[in-house]
Amino acid sequence: MRLVPRSLFGRLILILLSGLIVAQLATAYINLTERDQLLYRAGGMRLAQQISDIVKLLDSLPAPERRKVVAVFNAPPLAVSLDRSRITVGEGHAESDFQHSMFTAMLRFALGEDAQVNVVRLEDAPASFRPGPRGGPQETPMMPMMQGWGRGTARGMGPGFSAGGTFFTVQIALHDGTWVTFDSFLSPQATAVPLRLALTLLILLGTVIALSLIAVRWVTGPLSALATAAEKLGEDINRPPLPETGPSEAQRAARAFNTMQRRLARFIADRTRIFTAMSHDLKTPITRLRLRAEMLEDEALRAKFARDLEEMESMVTQTLDFMRDASTQEAVQRVDTMALLESLQTDYQDTGGRVEIEGSVALPYPGRPLGLRRCLTNLVDNAIRYGGHAAVKVEDTSDRLTIRVLDDGPGIPEAELEQAFEPFFRGEASRSRETGGTGLGLGIARNIARAHGGDLVLRNRAEGGLEATLSLPRIAAA
Repeated sequence: MRLVPRSLFGRLILILLSGLIVAQLATAYINLTERDQLLYRAGGMRLAQQISDIVKLLDSLPAPERRKVVAVFNAPPLAVSLDRSRITVGEGHAESDFQHSMFTAMLRFALGEDAQVNVVRLEDAPASFRPGPRGGPQETPMMPMMQGWGRGTARGMGPGFSAGGTFFTVQIALHDGTWVTFDSFLSPQATAVPLRLALTLLILLGTVIALSLIAVRWVTGPLSALATAAEKLGEDINRPPLPETGPSEAQRAARAFNTMQRRLARFIADRTRIFTAMSHDLKTPITRLRLRAEMLEDEALRAKFARDLEEMESMVTQTLDFMRDASTQEAVQRVDTMALLESLQTDYQDTGGRVEIEGSVALPYPGRPLGLRRCLTNLVDNAIRYGGHAAVKVEDTSDRLTIRVLDDGPGIPEAELEQAFEPFFRGEASRSRETGGTGLGLGIARNIARAHGGDLVLRNRAEGGLEATLSLPRIAAA
């Protein structure tokens, strides 16, 4: 399984998205952590101030009146009692956590540094918060200022206590030595992620991702166009130049590519003109030599001269065709490939050659008729010349036309299969000039195949002989 995309666009998107997601998560963590602490301080300060107000009120009243006041304030999430024994710190939770330290500091700030304060953080709800058989604190309406602290259930306590809240037992000594006990619940509402913050982060992330996609596509677009132009250059050297637009780097790359294309086209045109001139100039002395050879009295010598001159003329003609690759100058047409193969079969039968065709083509192929005919002629020529006959197998799909030409000849050594496409290459003696070949037929056939966006490959058959596979993509040719 490949995790890293192959394309530059995919890799840039992966890097940007990874960085954005990590940055957003870190930002959200920092914001929520700071917000939790700030809101928890606010909630703790409010609770500490309420406890302080009750303590000051109880301090100002005589002992008989205090129980009446306690009964009024004894409503969760703040239960008040006067008859509890002092609780040691060891009976509660560890006192080194942030919430305990913060709440204790707030209480001392509200009550004064001289106040005797004992704060214990509890693991579970205190007994005063648990309903009894005759009704408990849950049945007492909550004070208006404490309502709405939670809408869930904390440790099975029922409505009014949000899950994840913190229970504290606070004991404070009054001036006369009486200890008043507060069982309190600090709402965890501050730890919940607010919808507005979540939406803000999501909108920010979505906006940055959308802009990143547009920016990356804008940057990689010229590279994709350049790669496409480079692929098409082999099919048509005279294709329209790339538009020199976009960023300065893309303009420079397009300008350099267009300059290279013009130089290649000029070089090929100059080379074609040179070989055309050479062909024209060579035909004159070849014609003179043929006339002089006809004047020879020795019949055997005259035949040798005529054979050599024919070979020279064939080499000149095929070399010129190989260099200028005339097939690319044709207009693309819808070619009936089966009719083309059957016409070749008929032509070879008239000259004593045997060509067998297997398979069919469903739809016409959009290609260059003369180029395709020459390509197939060269392949069938080789098969008949070195194998005695040619077997042509056709396979047609929606996106590719494949034509295989098989022979029963001696084949080509594996190390020389690719060299067979080089100009004037001849392998073993059976593929020599004496058989009539010039070493250019396969090279010309491959040039035509590649001009159509396809390719031509050779392989030796297991049962003997050679197989030439012509592969033509329909989309590229169209």
